[in-house]
Amino acid sequence: MGQSKLVILGTGGTIAGRADSQSQGVGYKAGQITVQSLLEAVPDLEQQALGPVQTQQIAQVDSKDMDWPVWRALLRACMQALEDADTRAVVITHGTDTLEETAWLLHSLLPATKPIVLTCAMRPATALLADGPQNLRDAVTVAASGGRSGVWVVAGGEVHAAAQVQKVHPYRLQAMRSVEGGPQALVEEGRVRWLVPDVPSSPAAPSTGAMVPATMSSDLLALDELPWVEVVFSGALARASGVDALVAAGVRGIVVAGTGNATVHEGMEAALQRARDKGVWIWRGTRCAEGLPVASGLGTNPAEADLAQLPVAKARIAMMLALAVQLRD
Repeated sequence: MGQSKLVILGTGGTIAGRADSQSQGVGYKAGQITVQSLLEAVPDLEQQALGPVQTQQIAQVDSKDMDWPVWRALLRACMQALEDADTRAVVITHGTDTLEETAWLLHSLLPATKPIVLTCAMRPATALLADGPQNLRDAVTVAASGGRSGVWVVAGGEVHAAAQVQKVHPYRLQAMRSVEGGPQALVEEGRVRWLVPDVPSSPAAPSTGAMVPATMSSDLLALDELPWVEVVFSGALARASGVDALVAAGVRGIVVAGTGNATVHEGMEAALQRARDKGVWIWRGTRCAEGLPVASGLGTNPAEADLAQLPVAKARIAMMLALAVQLRD
């Protein structure tokens, strides 16, 4: 066995973005700089990695355009790294817009045998005060620290669990936050200070994670696409026509971002029931930024109650995976 290595996978995003001038913080083009070039902006990166670093460019995309082929390639690269005895941990550079969804996907499908750390940036690599190099250094520090297995997100000096992290601001540097519970650790001057005990060794997941058995993960990679699932919002003046149109177009599942305790406008409720009667999966969560719905407002479907514990963007990914498993059975 060779010296333990760190694998860094690049997918693009703002951290690899390029603008016309150093003062330009918006209007840049994401995913222009290679992951190898990102490493060159951190002079002591190999020292922080505590060993050799291996890079692989998975994609160069703006994460708002993340799609299944990129996810599938990323999953395969992660699986290969996890199976390699010489790999100590994996770091992934990613855009912020869909980072929480990718983190949840990896958390749902990959075994928690080694650290997998995603990082990002809110300013392009060409910015006068780019945040990407520090975030990358911190991510490598977390990955190499001999710390905890599972999927983590590192940004702004904070370490977040995949099940909790969300993007909460469109441009500030502290855009990633765990609304319920706060960060799991802090990165301070090249050292990791964990704020929660290492029990269990990977972030606890809602029971929905069990909807994708480990034996099914490789089977899902053979799919050309995941089942079609959409999010609809319930609110004042909500109408049935949007739900009916989605069902007519062939949607397989709908996640409802409900008001308050995952409640749904009466004008939409009947349409959701019609959709359920036609075999469309319906799960409900809340559009509230903080707090979790309690089961009394969610009806009798246990899966629906479980998924309400996730933000709707992650519940949508969880439903796609659960539907895919059902279709493969």
